[in-house]
Amino acid sequence: MEDNADNSEINENDTMEEALKEVTESLARHNGPLGESGGTAVELNDKYLRLYADFENYRKRVNKDKEELVRYGNETLIYELLPILDSLDLALRHTLGESQSGLVQGVEMTLKELLRTLEKFGLTRIEATGTAFNPAWHHAMIQVERDDMDEKMVAEELRTGYLYHDKVLRPSLVSVSVRPQKVAGMKDSADQSSGRPAGDRDDNEVKIKRISEEK
Repeated sequence: MEDNADNSEINENDTMEEALKEVTESLARHNGPLGESGGTAVELNDKYLRLYADFENYRKRVNKDKEELVRYGNETLIYELLPILDSLDLALRHTLGESQSGLVQGVEMTLKELLRTLEKFGLTRIEATGTAFNPAWHHAMIQVERDDMDEKMVAEELRTGYLYHDKVLRPSLVSVSVRPQKVAGMKDSADQSSGRPAGDRDDNEVKIKRISEEK
């Protein structure tokens, strides 16, 4: 597929160059005293200018496509390696408190070396925990009530996200903070302290009132 695309670009490039050459030669042949051929020379000059502008735009577009191909050529490979990074990271999270184990140290070194190698090709981790929620970088999974941070902050990173150069390769899965809701009033607080539901207490008060009225 890439060979066919390259051949197509080469053929189109050759066609543009041949058209420019033809117009230039025609313009040179008619570039004499202005007479009957004066109008033809002007038309050829206009055609030459239009072809030259089209050729320049085409050349810039091809160069840009080649730069992006080189810059993002490893995107598919690096994306396929992300589950390996997730597995190593998850293994380390489940070994908290066992940092002195040789196996844990080996896993940690493997993860660091793999990340260092991939960073050379443009992969970087997305900062998440403690930062403001950014829908372009973070994918919110749940909301958690937190009174120690502002609203719409990343409370916890559930899965690491990554950037590939300036492009989001995979967003981070996060939990987002919200302010605690004040749903309990003074009456509910009293019910909770007494250890009985609010409805039972109200019924007992009504019964006591009726008995006192009958007396």
